[in-house]
Amino acid sequence: MTPLEPVTAKTGGQRLRRTPATIRKWAQRYAARQIGRLGREKAYDFADLATIDGCIHRGEEVPATPEARDELRARLRESFRTAA
Repeated sequence: MTPLEPVTAKTGGQRLRRTPATIRKWAQRYAARQIGRLGREKAYDFADLATIDGCIHRGEEVPATPEARDELRARLRESFRTAA
């Protein structure tokens, strides 16, 4: 598993070129991993948000849980390693 990287909806949205409202919607719809707070705002795991974004971009179904998305990232990493 990759180390958790906390981001707010605003920061995560900026990095993924999405609005903070989209990030918050993903948090609700896809149960994005929440890892506490940064000040007054909820903190989400950036890798989890990026995985959700990638699935949507590729037209794939978003895995239902953060753990399933962790597994997807591990499989994708492995497939890139073996392809190189």
